[in-house]
Amino acid sequence: MTAGPIVVVGDSLLDADIEGDADRLCPDAPVPVVRGRSEHRRPGGAGLAALLAARDGVEVVLITALGEDASGRLLHAMLSGFAEVVRLPLRGNTSRKTRVRARGQTLLRIDTGDGRAWRGPEGDRAARALRHAGAVLVSDYGRGASETVRDLLNGLTVPVVWDPHPSGSLPIPGCALVAPSQAEAAVLCGQPYGDPALAARHLVRELHAGAVAVTLGREGAVLASRSGRIARVPPPAPVTGSDACGAGDRFAAAAALALRDGASIQDAVTVAVVEATRFVESGGAAAIRLPEPTLGDRPRTAVELAALVRATGGRLIATGGCFDLLHAGHVSLLRQARALGDALIVCVNSDDSVRRLKGSGRPVVAERDRVEILRALGCVDGVIVFTEDTPSRLIERLRPDVWVKGGDYTGLDLPEAEAVRRTGGEIVVLPSVPGHSTTGLIAAAQEVM
Repeated sequence: MTAGPIVVVGDSLLDADIEGDADRLCPDAPVPVVRGRSEHRRPGGAGLAALLAARDGVEVVLITALGEDASGRLLHAMLSGFAEVVRLPLRGNTSRKTRVRARGQTLLRIDTGDGRAWRGPEGDRAARALRHAGAVLVSDYGRGASETVRDLLNGLTVPVVWDPHPSGSLPIPGCALVAPSQAEAAVLCGQPYGDPALAARHLVRELHAGAVAVTLGREGAVLASRSGRIARVPPPAPVTGSDACGAGDRFAAAAALALRDGASIQDAVTVAVVEATRFVESGGAAAIRLPEPTLGDRPRTAVELAALVRATGGRLIATGGCFDLLHAGHVSLLRQARALGDALIVCVNSDDSVRRLKGSGRPVVAERDRVEILRALGCVDGVIVFTEDTPSRLIERLRPDVWVKGGDYTGLDLPEAEAVRRTGGEIVVLPSVPGHSTTGLIAAAQEVM
């Protein structure tokens, strides 16, 4: 049986590094003048943890809150390239952390964004994702995402790894592993512990966790289990990297994946220390490079296209149907739909779905050929197939601004209307072209034969 995906729950940030050189001081203050050469942006927080898990080759679902501001749109476009994003609403602006760096050294960090997560209408999708998880990683950065779905986390039977934050919520009881840094462990303990092993042992009892691993930076980690056993897990070699940003996320993602695949707590923490060490040695988060999304570069999938259009402030249009025996009525509908926005995605019924809807004699044109014909149209920017009877689940993933349907519908009687409403879109019904239908074409062909 194939293991389920890693589900990451937590607060995503937009991280940016401004890289430059500093060879003089400012004349009006004793601070270095940084001559910027480049700026690199990437997901931070839970988004970084999800990215690192995805780079291990595992399927990742990310439950996180994102704003509708420019940073939130850009972040959503980045995240959608490697994970299925269950997007919780955010009150306020998306958090952004900007580091100013010179010759590999961070000189200054600027934090902006005051957004807080709330449950909103995506609770059902979050619950569904957690039910099918192989393991869950809670990447808590103190902005409310884990708290909004806390009730869904209680009672899970898969391993839960909790990466805490001083301003976040307490881990739920029963976590397989809680992984605080030394500073975070001190906050959770509420009292000073000179020995991190004692802190780990105390937290196992207080948090009712299976195990607690206090990360020690260059010294690896110390692990306390519910049995009372203490183990020190050193790095495989002396750590040579200087930028540890993101090392905690790498540790937590590696531990969650190992636990999902059946490793013991001891082995999972050992793997996590090794992977975090390698991550720091390879340059840490500063070495991560993701392509910046632009509308000029078409992404490979419809899901990526949807995220890109939203990230760049565009208006996404989507429509759906069988599109069997493409005719002039179809083309007219698609052209009108495309004129409503900046990109058009066509959702196509699979062959099995068409048969359930239209009968055993349909489709006349196979799924693969229908997709290729639609992709060849200049008014169509992306095509995606769905296997269900309605495109409701696909609409929840694409989140179009406008859902277009042709025919005599009122909009409210569409089976997918509720999904469009939940995702904040609107329905536009365009009139059909008289005299053009697939059923009519089939009947005419049969008469000729």
